[in-house]
Formats: sequence, C-alpha cells, structure tokens
Amino acid sequence: MSASDAVTGPPRSSLRRERSFDVVAVVVLAAATLVMLLPVYLMTLTSLSPAERAFAYPPNLLPTSLTLANYPEALFRLLPFPLYLRNTAIIAALVIVGDLLSCSLVAYGFARFRFPGRDALFVVLLSTLMVPLIVRLVPLFVLFQKLGWINTFLPVVVPAFFGTPLYIFLMRQSFLTIPSELIDAARLDGASEIGIWWRIMLPLSKPVLAAVAIFTLQNTWNDFLGPLVFLQKNEVRTVMLGLYGLMGMFADWHLVMAAVVTTVAPMVALFLLFQKFFVKGLAVTGLKG
Repeated sequence: MSASDAVTGPPRSSLRRERSFDVVAVVVLAAATLVMLLPVYLMTLTSLSPAERAFAYPPNLLPTSLTLANYPEALFRLLPFPLYLRNTAIIAALVIVGDLLSCSLVAYGFARFRFPGRDALFVVLLSTLMVPLIVRLVPLFVLFQKLGWINTFLPVVVPAFFGTPLYIFLMRQSFLTIPSELIDAARLDGASEIGIWWRIMLPLSKPVLAAVAIFTLQNTWNDFLGPLVFLQKNEVRTVMLGLYGLMGMFADWHLVMAAVVTTVAPMVALFLLFQKFFVKGLAVTGLKG
C-alpha cells in the first residue's frame, strides 16, 4: 500500500461493508420496533372501535370507523376510574418523596462515611434484593393488620421511607463520582453532614434522582400485588385494581382497552418527556467503588 493510500484512509470495500452493516442493522431494528409496537397499536385501535368491531377476525389493521364513546363508558359508568387515578397519584407522590429522601441519606452514608463493617453491611443490603415481595407479604400483612393500617395508604407508602436497596445502590454509585475535594472544602467551612447532603450531593446528583423518581413512579403506578393485599376497600383502590375489577365484570374488550390506554398513557408520556434524564441518570451511576 502506498503512502497516499495510507493518508486517504480505509479502502472503499471496507467502507461498503460498514455501510451495508449499518443498513442491515437499521432494517432489523425497525422490524423489531414494529413488532413491539403492534400490540400497542391494536390495543389503541380496539379502544376506539365500536363493540361489533372489537372481536372482528381477522383484525382490521386499518380502521374503518372510530369512536370515543368507549372511554366515558369505561371510566365513569362501569367503575370510578377518576378516584382510582387520584389514589394512585397520591400514593406515587408520597412513595417518590420517601424513596428520594431515605435512599439518598443512606447512599450518602455508604458513599462518604468510613466505619467498621461498612462494606459487609452494604453487601447485606444488596442481598435483600434476592428476597421477593411474595415471601414477605404474609408477615407484612400481619404487621400492618396489628397496626390497623389495612385499607389505608400507609402499607404501600411507609416502607418507601425506610429505603429501597436498588435505589440506594444507584445513588451510592452516583455519589462516589462527586469529587471528595468539594465535601472536604464544605467541612472546612463548617458545613454539617446534613448540609453537605442537601446543598452539595443532591444538586450534583439530579440525573440519578430523576431516574430514581421515574423508576419509583413506574413501579408504584404498575404495582398490583401490594394494593391487592393491603387495599381492599373500593375507596382506596388503585388503577391496577380498577383494571382487574373491570376485567372481572366481564366487560366488553373495547371498554377494557379504553381503560388500559388511559392507564398506560401517563407512563408513556412521562418517559417521552424525561427520557434524557432517565438515560443520563443510569449512565452517571457507573460501577465505581
């Protein structure tokens, strides 16, 4: 190969192979995206279809007649979905506040304090991720029943104020990326540990805080097992219990799909609005320490 070839870069055959690979990758990803979006499209189409078209076979992928009448009938006549949406929003807001406060405090302790047995205690904390919720449901139900918390928001809200291991791990990894010089300078200026946590650690960790908030909202919004066990009265039910009750009423599927679309739409909008913070929050956690 001559000196001029070395200067001009790789040969044209190599460039063609790279471009061909990019085209194939784009086609494969586009096909996979269409396959994943097809159920969402059919769900939305069914929610807008009249009753006689809900069970049409084969399904008509191109709608011929659409109606919005399914939504008020499913959300207001059959079940009080506005009440369920309000309950879920209240629970999600309280759980987000509890997780952000408790997990950030615990993560700050594991990231910046040095004490005997710190690493072993952190391993024990992470090991609790291996214990599924179903194993803890019976003792939790007995405990909350003794406290008189059943059929209140407390059983699904209070545990968040004692920390969630996964979120503690994510925040600890993010706190480890903050330069120690900032914390040492704040201590020399007389700042307390709570002040350092509030004025330095949290403002510099906004991406991971946003990611934890999104995770918490998604998990709380989609939680079914916890509310099913602890929230038995209709006045405190969540949207997932509402969907379960709607399906138990043997309602038509076009009405069920209308309720499902209403339940899923806030989560989709949330991700589209905050996907930048979501991705950045996971990226900055790293694996340091």
